[in-house]
Amino acid sequence: PARPPAAGPGGAGLWRTGERLAWLGGVGLTLSAFMGWYSISGDLRGNLAVLGWHTGTIGKLVFAIGVLVLLLLALRAFGVELPPSVPDGIVIAALGLAATILVLVRLIDIPEAFQPAVGRGIGIWLSLLAALLLIVAGLLKSGEDV
Repeated sequence: PARPPAAGPGGAGLWRTGERLAWLGGVGLTLSAFMGWYSISGDLRGNLAVLGWHTGTIGKLVFAIGVLVLLLLALRAFGVELPPSVPDGIVIAALGLAATILVLVRLIDIPEAFQPAVGRGIGIWLSLLAALLLIVAGLLKSGEDV
């Protein structure tokens, strides 16, 4: 199979596995803040979904981390590199770790405002998956950049 020409050390930028997974994780994390993290049933108004954005500061931080990852990747795609002493794969993995911790906090500790009839929605699970994907992508990216 034909591959695009190399765009620097380690192969073509967007075509490397770690880079693709980082884009996917960043987009998934950003969008998941606007998905239902909790579902409230039994209310007089029927079933309601609570978006990640509305879960307080943690939901907004998850969104910000996703945007930060996308910004880092976009800058790299346009040729702006971090200093060599700060490998971008490790930065992406660290951001993924921070997002994972934040999502796990929201997964375990449901805000009192949404109690008692609350279930976890698909959005929080997608947030967790995207955050874990960023960790994997960052580690793969670090290995590809060596």
